[in-house]
Amino acid sequence: MSMIVKLVLKPAIFTALLLVVTVLGTGVVRGQADDVCREFGMTPSRDLGDRNRLARFIYGKINVVGLAPDEKRPQVTVIFSESAQPGRRLILGDSGNYCFQRGGAGGMISIEVEGIEVGRKSLSDISGQQRERQDFDIYPPRKATAAPGIVSAKFFRPPNPKTADLYKKVASAELNKKTDKAIEFAQEIVDIDPDDFIAWAKLGSLDLGSKKNAEAEAAFRKALAIRADYTPALLNLGILRALDKKFPEAIEIFNQAVTSDPTSASAYRLLGEAYLQNRQGSLGLAALDKALEIDPIGMAECHLLKARLFDLAGAKNLASHEYKAFLEKVPDYPDKKSLEKYIKDNPE
Repeated sequence: MSMIVKLVLKPAIFTALLLVVTVLGTGVVRGQADDVCREFGMTPSRDLGDRNRLARFIYGKINVVGLAPDEKRPQVTVIFSESAQPGRRLILGDSGNYCFQRGGAGGMISIEVEGIEVGRKSLSDISGQQRERQDFDIYPPRKATAAPGIVSAKFFRPPNPKTADLYKKVASAELNKKTDKAIEFAQEIVDIDPDDFIAWAKLGSLDLGSKKNAEAEAAFRKALAIRADYTPALLNLGILRALDKKFPEAIEIFNQAVTSDPTSASAYRLLGEAYLQNRQGSLGLAALDKALEIDPIGMAECHLLKARLFDLAGAKNLASHEYKAFLEKVPDYPDKKSLEKYIKDNPE
């Protein structure tokens, strides 16, 4: 089944700092996350995580647009994966809602239709409390030419009938937290169809979730050997290099990612952070500024990264400027008072 995926910018709430990929939207009432997540027995405004701080959540809605009244809705699965634990799968109900509690660094939302991946999006690694919304619209192929402004999923690959059932087995194994079996089935897919770059990247993600970093890197490199501009594999490979503190290599890979997708604020943010870790402050600031230019609200944490750099350099007036810009975009930041005090004590 060929599908078209469109990211819809919907409101989001987020409240802190750090590493990985994409947040979107503008500030909204806290009840929005509660309304969605209660369907799954969770209440983000009340649930506590470690140290009695509000737990972090990723949530949203997948809309299947254009179905006829008598047309069967396809099975849509949302997969949330992150470094702290293997991917978690959720087969959507009629509401199209999904909600996951976050635990580790970074993350990825993938969307499958009838067991075939049709799109994915990298997520930010934000410390502290967070309610991040990501909404998607999925259009049947007949709507592709009718809906203005819709862009076909860049990396869509027509399903291979020989491996379609194996994709479903991977999905089922993940759903039942049988990661070893999921890896086994993903390996079968690439054995049958060695040119399936999506399957190679999937195998890499599964290996990464099982802390098999060497195997994950090999799989990501296989994916990139087939599709050199496959951004998800580039970002994952760059993150692996950064985790190993091989920042020059990470910088090279993230530069490939921004060349592959110059509209990716996430890639620029990762590139900026790698530059900062490699003590290349000017280049890091330029990359973070580019991320902010592309996505001013979603990349608001880049102001915090810049402020931290300025503070360490003793340029406290410039740090105050960045903190002020951040609070204008994230007025409900949990440590707002401490930032306001810093701004007051260090006027621009």
